[in-house]
Amino acid sequence: MRVSLIITTYNRPDALFLVLKSVKIQTILPDEIIIADDGSNDMTKECVVDFNKSSTLKLIHSWQQDKGFRAAKSRNKAIAKSTCDYIILIDGDVILHHRFIEDHLYHAELGYFVQGSRILLSEEASSLAFNKAENNFSFFSKGLSNRQNSIYSLFLAQLFLKKKNLLKGIKTCNMGFYRQDCLNINGFNNQIEGWGREDSEFIVRLFNSGINRKHVYFNLIQYHLWHKESARDLLAKNEKILQNTIKNKLLYCDSGLNKYL
Repeated sequence: MRVSLIITTYNRPDALFLVLKSVKIQTILPDEIIIADDGSNDMTKECVVDFNKSSTLKLIHSWQQDKGFRAAKSRNKAIAKSTCDYIILIDGDVILHHRFIEDHLYHAELGYFVQGSRILLSEEASSLAFNKAENNFSFFSKGLSNRQNSIYSLFLAQLFLKKKNLLKGIKTCNMGFYRQDCLNINGFNNQIEGWGREDSEFIVRLFNSGINRKHVYFNLIQYHLWHKESARDLLAKNEKILQNTIKNKLLYCDSGLNKYL
């Protein structure tokens, strides 16, 4: 199965460099990498150009004008450029375990999207990663929050696998789904701008279309670099859109992925 890795980013080329470095050492490489760039300056473009010069991996830079936090639109534009059967979404500030792609493909299942967890790095551990271009983290590394998520075990992953359609813990920084399932609900809702709820609203429509949640622990491991929290000025507006989708059991959004196909 061919896989597209979509990486969301905004003006963090140093973090994106570490992400791409961890992609290059995957046991199974993605067939294409698409950078969903929400309006970064030229430094991110230079990072992409440098990566293309040093790697044989196919990398596409999907950029949109900077008009504030528009992750939904950015992801839709990247998904529209994808050509593969399966899509894995990550953020541009996570360092991947070397079997991350392999694990996602192993756990992919028709009728489900796959949700993974993350390990939060402290500010000090993140600084060390930037200073030394370090991307080799493990359970024993210093500066890890929710350390138990860094335990790698296929046995434990199968033992603690959860198939429950809950919104709690939904994160597009570690999510895999079939491209056709995404097309069927018209992708993310472009009306959601600013931080928050674009991922939950997307998942509610997947639920309503018959696609279920599969949450995997102890596999799909990623380490999230520290950063300041984003402003949440539009959260109330986005929450209303989410609640409307839940109340009316919507499975399709009027302004979504089809705008860019």
